[in-house]
Amino acid sequence: MEYSFLSHINSPDDLRKLSVNQLPILASELREYIIDIVSAKKGHLGAGLGVIELSIALHYIYNTPDDLLVWDVGHQAYAHKILTGRRKAFKTNRQFGGLSGFPSRTESEFDVFGTGHSSTSISAILGMAIASQLQGKTRKHIAVIGDASIASGMAFEALNHAGVTDTDILIVLNDNEMGIDPNVGALKDYLTSIKLDSKQAGNNIFEDLNFQYFGPMDGHNVEELMKILKYLKTVSGPKFLHIITTKGKGLSSAEKDQVTYHAPGVFDKKTGIIKADLDKDLPPKFQDVFGLTLVELAKQNKNIIGITPAMPTGSSLKYMLEAFPKRAFDVGIAEQHAVTLSGGLATQGLTPYLAIYSTFLQRAVDQIIHDIALQNLPVVFCIDRAGIVGNDGPTHHGVFDIAFLRSIPNIIIAVPKDEIDLRNLLYTAQFTKQPIAIRYPRGRGTSTDWQKDFKKTTIGKGKLLSKGKELAVLSVGPLGNTIQTILKKHPELAIAHYDMAFVKPLDEVLLHKIFKNFDKFITLEDGTINGGFGSAILEFSQTNNYINKKIKVLGIPDTFIQHGSVDELYNQLGLDEKSLYQTILNE
Repeated sequence: MEYSFLSHINSPDDLRKLSVNQLPILASELREYIIDIVSAKKGHLGAGLGVIELSIALHYIYNTPDDLLVWDVGHQAYAHKILTGRRKAFKTNRQFGGLSGFPSRTESEFDVFGTGHSSTSISAILGMAIASQLQGKTRKHIAVIGDASIASGMAFEALNHAGVTDTDILIVLNDNEMGIDPNVGALKDYLTSIKLDSKQAGNNIFEDLNFQYFGPMDGHNVEELMKILKYLKTVSGPKFLHIITTKGKGLSSAEKDQVTYHAPGVFDKKTGIIKADLDKDLPPKFQDVFGLTLVELAKQNKNIIGITPAMPTGSSLKYMLEAFPKRAFDVGIAEQHAVTLSGGLATQGLTPYLAIYSTFLQRAVDQIIHDIALQNLPVVFCIDRAGIVGNDGPTHHGVFDIAFLRSIPNIIIAVPKDEIDLRNLLYTAQFTKQPIAIRYPRGRGTSTDWQKDFKKTTIGKGKLLSKGKELAVLSVGPLGNTIQTILKKHPELAIAHYDMAFVKPLDEVLLHKIFKNFDKFITLEDGTINGGFGSAILEFSQTNNYINKKIKVLGIPDTFIQHGSVDELYNQLGLDEKSLYQTILNE
């Protein structure tokens, strides 16, 4: 489609050739273009639609990329990408080999900092501003952060530091009262009070932290944004601009249902109707198995508490929040707090189930070690989105949890093969007297008949799935289902397949039996090879002096995996059905 202005924008230099009164038209075209692409290709929608005018104003007023602009998280950076030379390539956004869904330093000089996790932008821009001072460079430094992200501890750490510097930084607070889910916490209420009380706007926490505060103002009025940004270029020292926006602006369905339209999948761009799965009898999503099972368990055990750091919908803790609002907590983007809060609950005899994405658990490693494992507190880590997650790419693949957890004393690491195993592990976890991590993938399970009576899982026990000779496959997690599919299609292979189920403790009794009967092995996992399940098997073999054993370790190699569909990435990694079949044949 040809657009009057957008079709001619290939860089911010082209943008700056437009007159100010032409910018609202450009904003309308840019909004339509993003809806057009995302409706057909999938991606993050609501956040990007809310900062169209801001994106235009920033690139119009500031001399990017010489002036440095950092977008927190990156969900809101689609307009930024389109305006900085990636308009034609935007149709490849989040696709295998295409543009990243987040800012990426390897993709463009305009992406001055990679931002896939929230609340990092203020620290990053402050570091850049200090560097400019030390290097004698005169340039501007801008970070855009959302009101959900600024509630994170890391953002406050950066504000605390920035406020005692004389750096030329501008923090733009994009206040839409939404993260992925509605914002929570006292800071949300505080920002609301600032918006309602103009007197408080001139005497607030940001001024107390030595920032010059401006706002709040309409973030969809591009002309007014231009005026304030032009003025702020002349103001020295740390500055704070508070703008009010609407997530999903310009698409009525996205404005009305901001949670669903954060990343809605394929939808009709005219009506906004999401094209849901036609088959209603699909197996459940693993997150729903967790969420619904936790409600069942909470009905039986009044000590069970649910916790999530800002992902009640994505993790499906929403079911417990609805059923037991006093026993379930969304603590906002505060992973470290979520872990230690869980530890505090556990000291008082309660049983906290912490639902957290694998990639976000990385942000709280010290708390896992110091506050939970060292004190041997029975916290249940429900690690969602473990393994390859697909189009969100390297910032979101949950491939490191096994490796970093395995080195920590006292913690149990369980990797269920399917939704029934997950359900039983969730049931069993309430009886453990030590921390336990249960990791499960993004996506759907294998069976619609999963809500069976609970069975207690024996901690640290694996099981034989298929008998065989010569070669033994040892797997953890859902990739074991792929091996089972291969063996059902090719019974002539006659290989042995064991679902080890636990990475820690390993089933050493079973492993001794296996190692005495086989000389060739394949280990299979959807986590990093370095320090992962395969490494644990190699260590077992070495420690127990099983010499002359051939062990092939399959998993995620020592590199960051880019974005693409799970099937495409598994194919690239040699973890798809066809590749695994060929690997087995070659052994």
